[in-house]
Amino acid sequence: MSANVDGFTLWFTGLSGSGKTTLARQVWRELRARGLKVEVLDGDVVRQNLSKGLGFSKEDRDTNIRRIGFVCNLLSRNGVIAIAAAISPYRAVRDEVRASQDTGRFVEVFLDCPIELLMKRDVKGLYQKALTGKVENFTGISDPYEPPENPEIVLHTDQETEEQSMAKILAWLEERGYVPPYHDHAPERACP
Repeated sequence: MSANVDGFTLWFTGLSGSGKTTLARQVWRELRARGLKVEVLDGDVVRQNLSKGLGFSKEDRDTNIRRIGFVCNLLSRNGVIAIAAAISPYRAVRDEVRASQDTGRFVEVFLDCPIELLMKRDVKGLYQKALTGKVENFTGISDPYEPPENPEIVLHTDQETEEQSMAKILAWLEERGYVPPYHDHAPERACP
């Protein structure tokens, strides 16, 4: 049985390797466990399905983000919590997506992590490939990343554990009434 909660968009943005997908999936699992309707739109998965054929030019990146935003809006206005995990490097198109959502139903989560650390933890070697010119238009190296100016939530993934970051997100959502506190969905205990 699903709890009755108004839909909204939880938009994760940050450089490659900052933890967007990992945290999005953890939040998804937690909210599902609470009986809430929730979906994740991961940037890589969307590119393979909804945005297949788009490249990495500014125009193609903006089109990809607009598509993710459109789907998030459809989901959220139908009572689903839409979680987007995409680099979404350009502030203007993120702001455009925010403006397309119902007022107050867009929560931007900025995963802030120094690029030097991201390069060290880069298991795919993408940063090194970008530095040597093997990968073009790589955000943070040969293409800009414009951090949000006023995100609702800022996570410092170089200083916080995944559990601390997730707890920060959930606390923010609960305190502002986006999701009910966890105890509201705890099973009733039988009295002895």
